[in-house]
Amino acid sequence: MQLLLSSLMAFLPSYSNAQQIGAPAGTNNALEGQRIFATSCAACHGLDARGGEHAPDLANKKEVQQLSDEALILIIQDGIAGTGMPSFRSLGAPQIQAVVRHLRALQGFATAVKLPGDAERGKSLFFGKPGCSGCHMANGKGGFIGSDLSSYSAPRSADDIRSMITDPDKNPDPRRRSVIVTTMAGKKQAGVLRNEDNFSMQIQSPDGAFHLFTKSEVKSVEYQARGLMPGDYGSRLSREELDDLVSYLMTIARTNNRLLTPKE
Repeated sequence: MQLLLSSLMAFLPSYSNAQQIGAPAGTNNALEGQRIFATSCAACHGLDARGGEHAPDLANKKEVQQLSDEALILIIQDGIAGTGMPSFRSLGAPQIQAVVRHLRALQGFATAVKLPGDAERGKSLFFGKPGCSGCHMANGKGGFIGSDLSSYSAPRSADDIRSMITDPDKNPDPRRRSVIVTTMAGKKQAGVLRNEDNFSMQIQSPDGAFHLFTKSEVKSVEYQARGLMPGDYGSRLSREELDDLVSYLMTIARTNNRLLTPKE
């Protein structure tokens, strides 16, 4: 059921995005809001808050961006009766405020931080030696098997992004599960499970091609503990190269989020 945020507009005040809730003690770590959002909100709204089949876009929708922090806190705390938005009052005030700050970061209102390396060198790395662009897209260029990293880094710190590169299986995205399908005829196909229903399943292989299997022809499906992304970038890349790559991802995310920010 879709969350109808528009129904709140008549009842909740809309303040400037500059009017933000102060960070309470113990919740200064941006990872807390990110963690809670991933476990409690992403199933409907997506990890990037851009919505999905069951819930609206919270990152780019102007009506949501213009809601005050107080209004967002009330929505999370009380839910919206008659819609698919439940109450998350049990999280507690500090955790709810952390989620709101994470959402603001996803909307592009995070405070800019100093880049750890050289973004231009990082761009050369992204499209060169490590092979990032073979799977991931950035600003419309690259592969399709991995997630689009154009805005990925907006709500994340340099350390978080570096950890994502060196330890990609630490916090895996459940929507990008790596599988190996074996057919009755003995054919094996590895890739990412993109779609599945009672009768068929669609796998995208590392080369970007899609493979459709009917359930009747599938002998087994092995869900892999590790994703398709290599876990050895920490040893393959120097610290300086990692910093440059992180800087490139942070730079394009800042640019893309500025474009999404509503103009006055």
